[in-house]
Amino acid sequence: MWNKFNIKTFPSETIVYCDGKYVPELSTLAETDIIDKKYDLPVHIIYVGKIQDKNTLNIVVNISNQPVFLSVDTENKFPAFLNIFIKNTGKNSEIRGHVLCKNSSELSLDIIAEHDAPDNSILIQTKIIGSKNSLSSVSGTAVINKNCGNVISDIRFAGHSLDKSAKIRFLPSQRIASVPKSAEHSAYIFHPDINKENYLRMAGLSGAEVKDTLVEAFMNDFNLF
Repeated sequence: MWNKFNIKTFPSETIVYCDGKYVPELSTLAETDIIDKKYDLPVHIIYVGKIQDKNTLNIVVNISNQPVFLSVDTENKFPAFLNIFIKNTGKNSEIRGHVLCKNSSELSLDIIAEHDAPDNSILIQTKIIGSKNSLSSVSGTAVINKNCGNVISDIRFAGHSLDKSAKIRFLPSQRIASVPKSAEHSAYIFHPDINKENYLRMAGLSGAEVKDTLVEAFMNDFNLF
């Protein structure tokens, strides 16, 4: 399963969802929205598979000094809505997330990252791959509440259109009521570099192989944090 979804595993406590359903045999923790116990290992929340209709993933970290990792890899061939709500109330707790969505229809992705304690971090990188005639609407809101200073907030978007008919829209926003250590937003659309395409063709790859290689490189480049 991990090879299929290219999920990097490491020593951790896991909560695994596949096709929107909790998978107990792959999880070391019971299904829960709230992490309120300190674990010796990081907590790794994994959400993979096919989605359609409305889907929600809630993550609340309510304990200090707890690292949490989020890995999302989904695809949809029918209209789908995915809401990811993240709330960090733990001092010195950090949440890092990689979100990858492959959209072949209509996708609405809404991410809310809320800081509700000082000195914590939420860093989320989201990538969208849009197929022919697809429409991807992605919103990301960073919320830094009062008395929650010195936090690190970083929400990043990237999109790759596989066809000129694919549309990708980003809507980032911030609501800041305390002075953060840093609060960043970024968004970009990936455009294949003609020099890279020519280099791959000179290496013997066909047109289709060049396209697949560039998509794979885009998917795997989660090294910005």
